[in-house]
Amino acid sequence: MSQSRHVPVMLQRCLDMLAPALAEPGAVVVDCTLGLGGHSEALLAQFPEARLVALDRDKEALRLSGERLAPFGDRATLVHAVYDELPEVLDRLGIPRVQGVLFDLGVSSMQLDEADRGFAYAQDAPLDMRMDQTTGISAAEVLNTYPPGELVRILRAYGEEKQAKRIVSAVVREREKEPFSNSARLVELIRDSLPQAAKRTGGNPAKRTFQALRIEVNGELSVLERAIPAAVKALAVGGRIAVLSYHSLEDRLVKQVFAAGAATTAPPGLPVVPERYQPRLKLLTRGAELPTEEEVAENRRAAPARLRGAQRIREDAE
Repeated sequence: MSQSRHVPVMLQRCLDMLAPALAEPGAVVVDCTLGLGGHSEALLAQFPEARLVALDRDKEALRLSGERLAPFGDRATLVHAVYDELPEVLDRLGIPRVQGVLFDLGVSSMQLDEADRGFAYAQDAPLDMRMDQTTGISAAEVLNTYPPGELVRILRAYGEEKQAKRIVSAVVREREKEPFSNSARLVELIRDSLPQAAKRTGGNPAKRTFQALRIEVNGELSVLERAIPAAVKALAVGGRIAVLSYHSLEDRLVKQVFAAGAATTAPPGLPVVPERYQPRLKLLTRGAELPTEEEVAENRRAAPARLRGAQRIREDAE
């Protein structure tokens, strides 16, 4: 597996965004999506006084990044956990507040590159898609057992797939003949069930369905809905959070949490806004920042990335 493929997206921009909060000795930064450890390694190298806590639900990712981060010794603490478990992890480690939090919500490059994990529609593989293969149901089980209405809902909500009904009726027809087990059959079925015009837009026609299955299998959006507010809550005053998302559903969720934190909660019409109603967050990005053209040219996985950042400026109102 070549490291060159695993250039972390918008790496320097993320480091710059978190930098003001991480210069102090003893600062703690949390990498909620460790993956292969690219961001974590850069954080430890650029902020020699900081301590890192990194989470991943994928044991293989933890093993590989553990080797990569070994030179940093006890400055790095790697934890097998889903990122919405952040409060419990910090509690266990006896860390009341942190100075920096980073989320890179792109599915780990490693998982996309490993054929046998079933994330990729470009090659035939078992339809698994679980980020933590020790738990939960696989994509094949979702396809083979979910009622048609539920499958349509998932493809529409998580894949933004306009042809969801056509695809699902083909899936239901085919699964009765033989249950789905591999990705190639699903890709072919999607190709066959789409009208010509739909095939001409936006890359591989299976992409949206695979995205939807991946989100469903890993409960990604519900996990994120809990994780982002929990991460904001864990920030010390002055602490910063940076979130890289890769599709509009994730980005919208991050935007909503940040916007709520940056808004005043005062009833309208107060001449002076009391402290307890003042915003808790300051936005560090105007809208979402996009990768540069040069970066997209070097790393095609960066193309859909959207970066948002916020800084904690006061405690929550009691």
